[in-house]
Amino acid sequence: MSEIAVLAGGCFWCLEAAYDELAGVASVKSGYAGGGTTNPTYKQVCAGTTGHAEVVRVEYDPAVITFPDLLDVFFTIHDPTTLNRQGGDVGTQYRSAIFYTSPAQQAAAEAAVEKFTPHWGRIVTEIAPLTIFYPAEAEHEDYFVNNPWSGYCQAVIAPKIAKLRKGFRERLKAPS
Repeated sequence: MSEIAVLAGGCFWCLEAAYDELAGVASVKSGYAGGGTTNPTYKQVCAGTTGHAEVVRVEYDPAVITFPDLLDVFFTIHDPTTLNRQGGDVGTQYRSAIFYTSPAQQAAAEAAVEKFTPHWGRIVTEIAPLTIFYPAEAEHEDYFVNNPWSGYCQAVIAPKIAKLRKGFRERLKAPS
């Protein structure tokens, strides 16, 4: 039986590309969560007026990869110490957040912050219950796969994928 994780760590294109590579991950969907606007659009979220963060909804098999494993990747591939910012992406829509779906996920998120604090120092990752997930528009799906040579993909996403592949080699899907 699969479970769901909803994570925000800057641009959703980065997180989607990383989680798509992990064994046990069945699907990754870019979207929006944590705000007040119903059915927000990318343009609205980017304007910073909705309260939503760019997130990914990760469907995974906990028998293959656990929620704490997903959080290990999360705290490795983004900077959880910068409030409302990841690199050049600035605004509340780029905040670091874990939107939990159960008390067990909440406890795991709190434990992960404690685990990674010695490495990072002050972590500003928001831990909040998931109220609703809104899927992003279709053009955001598989963005890195479909646009590998774009400047953003080369400068921002590719280094995160390289870091993932180096640090989590044993967790990657087998080559197809």
